Amino acid sequence: MTSDLRLTGSAAAQGFRMPAEWERQSCVWLVRPHNEETWPLCLSQAQSEWDAWRARLAKVVEVRDLWELGVPTNDSWIRDFGPIFVSHPSRGVAGHSFRFNGWGDKYEVRTLDDGVPDAIARRWGIALWHHEFVLEGGSIDVNGAGTVLTTSQCLTGDNRNPLAGVAAIESVLGDALGVTNIVWIPGGIKGDDTDGHIDDIARFVSRDTIVAIRAPKGHPDHEVLEGNWEALATARDEQGRPFRVEALPVPEPISYDYPADRFGPGGRNMVPASHANFLLANGTAFVPIFGEGSDEQALATIAGLLPGWRVEGVMARALVVGLGSLHCLSCQQPAAHPR
Repeated sequence: MTSDLRLTGSAAAQGFRMPAEWERQSCVWLVRPHNEETWPLCLSQAQSEWDAWRARLAKVVEVRDLWELGVPTNDSWIRDFGPIFVSHPSRGVAGHSFRFNGWGDKYEVRTLDDGVPDAIARRWGIALWHHEFVLEGGSIDVNGAGTVLTTSQCLTGDNRNPLAGVAAIESVLGDALGVTNIVWIPGGIKGDDTDGHIDDIARFVSRDTIVAIRAPKGHPDHEVLEGNWEALATARDEQGRPFRVEALPVPEPISYDYPADRFGPGGRNMVPASHANFLLANGTAFVPIFGEGSDEQALATIAGLLPGWRVEGVMARALVVGLGSLHCLSCQQPAAHPR
């Protein structure tokens, strides 16, 4: 690695890959909720839910909270602005610093958030590749064996990398993540301001198994989720084999009365409550729950797909007012030798 911690060239060509989330982790990076505009009129409730989750997470992995460590941020969605970590069998862990533009320039310039990968690299000695390409961690999910799952709504939209076609995007993903197979599905759920991040809709739970949320007829997300389901049914892995795809339930639609300046007159908006926004960490699955009838079924489904793992429901009804939950609020760093 270079002495100034700046890496060049293709990560994949140098033998790096992005480990799957179920592989061994050395720590998980967090940022405690602190932006009152993100959690209007419920910041204290969101902090209480986050604090309870952090205490449970710390029992299975080292937790590093940037807010507590004195690294300033605009917001708490470190999944999207933090480093995307990759590992090498002998060279250990490195990361990618992609450009963060506030989910397609939807919000004010977030210079502090965009600078988080460099802040982590300097203080903790992690080497980075730097990219002008816009990519958020929540828009990708990998199986650790060569396949990445993502949505065309997010990655091919004109508010991230408008000059990049599908082939160019796939080249960036391949070089950075060490993947050879890209599975594209259509898009995301209502209330999600990220333009369809994959971590709200479909996730790998093993090399060959994907869990995807599916809604009944009459649900606002039914149509788009059926389109996703159809795409996953025909998807193939890096060796040309079909995936096992299992359905995860959705809660009844949850809305919140936001201030009028957030979503226009009236302010009432559906939040992206999804059980797929779980975090896997060293043998424990932390699954967001919302006090709805779907909670128990979601926990049972994930438990059935992760034999030997502990599955814990984490109340996230206030956290999701910020338009994300557990996975969005975390960024795992793999162990030096995660397998």
